[in-house]
Amino acid sequence: MRAAFLGPAGTYSHAALLADERAADWEALAAPTVFDAVLAVEEGVAERALVPIENSTEGAVGATLDALAAETGNVRIIGEVVHPIRHAVIAREPLALTDVTAVLSHPQANAQCARFVRAEMPGAEVVAVSSTAEAVRLVVAGDEPAVALGPALAADLHGGVVLRDGVEDADDNVTRFVWLGPAGTPALGVPTKTSVVWWGDGDESAGWLVRCLSEFAFRGVNLTRIESRPQRLGFGHYMFFADLEGGAAPGDGGSVTEAVEALAAHAETVRVLGSYPSG
Repeated sequence: MRAAFLGPAGTYSHAALLADERAADWEALAAPTVFDAVLAVEEGVAERALVPIENSTEGAVGATLDALAAETGNVRIIGEVVHPIRHAVIAREPLALTDVTAVLSHPQANAQCARFVRAEMPGAEVVAVSSTAEAVRLVVAGDEPAVALGPALAADLHGGVVLRDGVEDADDNVTRFVWLGPAGTPALGVPTKTSVVWWGDGDESAGWLVRCLSEFAFRGVNLTRIESRPQRLGFGHYMFFADLEGGAAPGDGGSVTEAVEALAAHAETVRVLGSYPSG
């Protein structure tokens, strides 16, 4: 079994994969972007993928939501992992933070350490790169007084020096990752959570979103998260993502299934992204 993740080796996606006992015997396959990790499942390059979908500090990971909603049709969420995020300041060699000229990391990591960077490295340029581990690789390979923000695992794998550990702005910083598989793949346990996305007809009319959400409320279905993303058709058109308590399967007669089916009366497109065990 091959499992794609945002690479290179040493990212938080890689660390979350290694920490999940369900993937102990799977072959880890590094992908250059989150989109490529999702696409690996869509195209059959990998049977599974583990991708970040939400961070407790910075919110939703747009690349994952967009890929699941608009770029793939044969990929479903089959499980999730909630993994603690502990950022380290990593350099090529020992270095005073006051001498740092550039801070490299994934945009989410940069944002999660923004206060620390402003306080400890105020003159440094903040540079966004494709992943935390790629930031470490670039810093270790370079000759500038630069540092990377990322997991200590990346320093172990790529030869960096940890200057400071635990520099995230929030002590309880965690990221929710989702396991993906081809449509029809059984969930990794008894489904207790369902993710859906919808968009389309009537989205500019008064009360449209309320009418959509009422299908869940009237059936006692609790939403644990709701998120909007631009539909890329111009201002005013959005995709709406929601996580619901409870599993859903066609024909099961459950309240979640009924609510999702009723939602189709209000929206042009309704997709169940997966029904899976909560992490």
